[in-house]
Amino acid sequence: MPLYEFRCANCGEFEKWQMLAEVGTPVSCPQCDRPSEKIFSPPNINLNSGGLNLRRTESKEPQLVKRDREPKSPRYKPSRCDRPWMIGHG
Repeated sequence: MPLYEFRCANCGEFEKWQMLAEVGTPVSCPQCDRPSEKIFSPPNINLNSGGLNLRRTESKEPQLVKRDREPKSPRYKPSRCDRPWMIGHG
């Protein structure tokens, strides 16, 4: 449910949560109960997570990443012929 901003001629601006199905219905001021008009305001969209920013500012040094175990041998088997890309040779 989005939060909309409204302006009352007597009391000023206020915010109200309103369902999308109720967008066309008139909204009255919560203080003086007079009809109010909707104010256009751009949505507040934050694409960066706060946790990522905090981690980045804690330490300016690069982080050392260490593997616990290294692979002992490669997964692939080297070919012993001149044409390793051909099927059936090896």
